[in-house]
Amino acid sequence: MSNVFTGRSLTVIDDFSIEERAYLFDKTRRLKDAMIAQDEQVLQEFRINDPDFGMYEVFLEDSTRTKESFRNAAKFHRSKVSDLNSESSSFNKGESYADTFNTLAGYENSVFIVRSKLEGVCRWLQDEATGYAQRNKLWRKPAFINAGDGKHEHPTQELLDEFTFLEDNNWSSEHIHIALVGDLYHGRTVHSKADGLRLFKSVKVDLIAPPELAMPESYLQKMRDNGFTIRLFGSIDAYMAQDDIAGKWYFTRPQLERMGERILQRQEELRQCVTFRREFMARMGTDTRFYHPLPRHREHPTIPTFLDETSLNGWERQSINGMYVRIVLLALIAGKLGDDFIPTEIPKQRNDEEYILQVEPTVRDHSADKDAYSEGVRPIHDGIVIDHICKGDDPATIRRHMAQIIRVLGLDNGKGGEWVSTSKKDSGIYKGIIFRPGMHEFSRKELKRLAAVAAGCTLNVIREGNIVGKYRTHLPPRIYNFSDLACTNEACISHPSHAEGAPARFIRTADNRYACEYCGKLHSFKEIWIK
Repeated sequence: MSNVFTGRSLTVIDDFSIEERAYLFDKTRRLKDAMIAQDEQVLQEFRINDPDFGMYEVFLEDSTRTKESFRNAAKFHRSKVSDLNSESSSFNKGESYADTFNTLAGYENSVFIVRSKLEGVCRWLQDEATGYAQRNKLWRKPAFINAGDGKHEHPTQELLDEFTFLEDNNWSSEHIHIALVGDLYHGRTVHSKADGLRLFKSVKVDLIAPPELAMPESYLQKMRDNGFTIRLFGSIDAYMAQDDIAGKWYFTRPQLERMGERILQRQEELRQCVTFRREFMARMGTDTRFYHPLPRHREHPTIPTFLDETSLNGWERQSINGMYVRIVLLALIAGKLGDDFIPTEIPKQRNDEEYILQVEPTVRDHSADKDAYSEGVRPIHDGIVIDHICKGDDPATIRRHMAQIIRVLGLDNGKGGEWVSTSKKDSGIYKGIIFRPGMHEFSRKELKRLAAVAAGCTLNVIREGNIVGKYRTHLPPRIYNFSDLACTNEACISHPSHAEGAPARFIRTADNRYACEYCGKLHSFKEIWIK
């Protein structure tokens, strides 16, 4: 059986399954013990020892710990490590990310460690590099490690966090109760925990942040979907006013400078909400540990320096663990480790449910049936009627979305009409109707577009006054391959403003919204079309 880790990318934490992460942590535990004992025989089991195994660090945002942690991990492996100077790079000349990284991949670089403000960039590069490697017969497909992408994720930080949590949990993955404190809005390290904490069978998360710094809805929803117990608190003071206090606290630095002058005027008040104070010490248990991805703010640390010499200090060991975890991750991607790993988890199955249902039409003489159509619709001899559009929405919303449907389906030329009607069963429920006379034909792709832009509608195809084709649409499990789709997140690699050519792709969520495959932003099916 081939090594499942060789050449793998880590773009989000969920790219590695729970059992794959457990394997990585077992190896990291062995490596750490060998490092402490300086057991060279064991350390050799981990070293890649290949000067031709090229690693490239591309940090388009400032970093100290992550960058140096990877650089020292590469030195441990005695492999080639290069650094792209972002200030003089081709990015500043307008070259695309894909062209830049494909070029570097052609120079026998095997792993790219990328930090960028653009969210989803590693997922896009992974897709692009796969095709590039195949077209050019590269002997090794390059792998991409996300070292932090905007407000999205930081999966290697999540790996070292999980390892440290396990270490302090006596290596048990049965249960974790953790408080996430600070800037939960911008904090990509806490965003990775929405999926990362699935490592534990039972998860209780206390989110401590004022509304201005609260966890985005997309990650809250993901936590709910993953079965986490979630509690929300506006400040540490409010949290300490109740009795169920977590044994693990994870702090993040408030990034108030990103939020404009209005927020900066209230910065002292907001920092106070998420900064630990001496008066709370009496409530801390002997096994309580604090963590922080670092760096702490020099002037306004959420974990004050007086805590450095206390038993609460888990952040220093957490930081050191970062190099151990990244050494093992690189060894896995290089194929040095992993031959003895046999996966047992069933891979996630792609949802291929049918979302366009053809219904057997009833042949009727509509010319004699005044109730065959909704109120205000005059029967047409040949044409189409799209009914039940946005049923249950208010009239203004329905009218706006009908205009979008008409544009997306190319129905804005010729005769016809559209209006808002009410349900025959309930006059308080509104729905939209579009009709177009003429010989309209809907291909399978056009039916997909109809389902994507008007989920829940019914399409009636009329010939000689009879319905000869009837289709009911549901929310598709995936929406992609349409040039007029767009994620609304301006920081997403697929956003048109970046001109990268990354095609918009969306996955339906459990609550019937659509998550961007690159950045994870949630949308309704009405929001994903270019205006």
